[in-house]
Amino acid sequence: MANQRAFTLSQISQHKSNKNCWLVINGRVLDVTKFLEEHPGGEEVILEVAGKDATMEFDAIGHSKAAQSLVLKYQVGVLEGATVEKVDDDNNVVVEKESKSKEMSAFVIKDDPSSKTATFLEFFIPVVFACVYFGYRVITVGDAVDY
Repeated sequence: MANQRAFTLSQISQHKSNKNCWLVINGRVLDVTKFLEEHPGGEEVILEVAGKDATMEFDAIGHSKAAQSLVLKYQVGVLEGATVEKVDDDNNVVVEKESKSKEMSAFVIKDDPSSKTATFLEFFIPVVFACVYFGYRVITVGDAVDY
């Protein structure tokens, strides 16, 4: 895919209006701005997933072969780090892997000391109450008078 430009999801997310509408389907970045008015389901359906990876929504509908071939017509690049199926001259599918993404797509959980304190107290306070309760029961059982 040397001739295809690679885009990150953050770059694609900037194109989500009816004047400039991009989305991702199966690792391919599509500029579907001109297709919005022609879409049989209406432009609202596409605008809901504009600027995002719409592969699940596209596959869930069960598009025809003609609709699937339109993907190639509107392709402007590939999603960075995505596995993309390339169709050669004989209509055979060739799977190619793009280079690793330079953009980090994971989230980070910061070490927050207040959350560690809260977690400790959520564990420690019930244990203290249980010990106090059972200690009280042991002491009061010895003071019980049998009649």
